[in-house]
Amino acid sequence: MVNDFIKYEAPILTAEEMLEKSRSFFFNMNQRRSIREFSEKPVSKEVIENIIKTASTSPSGAHKQPWTFCIITNPTIKKQIRIAAEKEEKESYDHRMSDEWLRDLEKFATNWQKPFIETAPYIIVIFKKIYDVEEDGTKHTNYYVQESVGIAAGMLITAIHQAGLVTLTHTPSPMNFLNKILDRPANEKPFLLLPVGFPADDARVPDIERKKLDKISVWY
Repeated sequence: MVNDFIKYEAPILTAEEMLEKSRSFFFNMNQRRSIREFSEKPVSKEVIENIIKTASTSPSGAHKQPWTFCIITNPTIKKQIRIAAEKEEKESYDHRMSDEWLRDLEKFATNWQKPFIETAPYIIVIFKKIYDVEEDGTKHTNYYVQESVGIAAGMLITAIHQAGLVTLTHTPSPMNFLNKILDRPANEKPFLLLPVGFPADDARVPDIERKKLDKISVWY
């Protein structure tokens, strides 16, 4: 069965407008940084809802939209997540990470302790849906799940920055504890944990630079 198609109404911009929009968007996004020190200042629920809706506009394999965004504000649940995440992180720092990996992290001054999980007003956990399940138990395959959810995560991070907020991509591995704490079904696997909020007044970031255009692009 083929769905009806509707006409796509493309935005009409002059060459000058296109150039200005591309410049201003890059300038804005180039200010984005990963933040580990958060303020407890509250954020409007509607802002978070708009951010989630923006992420959900992401393309996906066969338009299956194989994602679930879990938004956590409950202090008890956040504490449970922090305890479980720090347990895995300590094991990683003490035993799983190679010496090279640990050296690469030195410039960020990170460790296994993750207080931002409790401090940030929101925690968003993205789950990837390996397959969909109908009420009668019928399973349906999802396609390009990893790629689809990865793109949605990027759009989520972009939307967070555009709203004047900050975040951090956190991947305590393994993350199966999130299924248990949040009571998620077997067809969902944790993909990414993101604290979301305002930066702390004294938040600091490493003095690092992004790779230049000629180091990340090849023209043919």
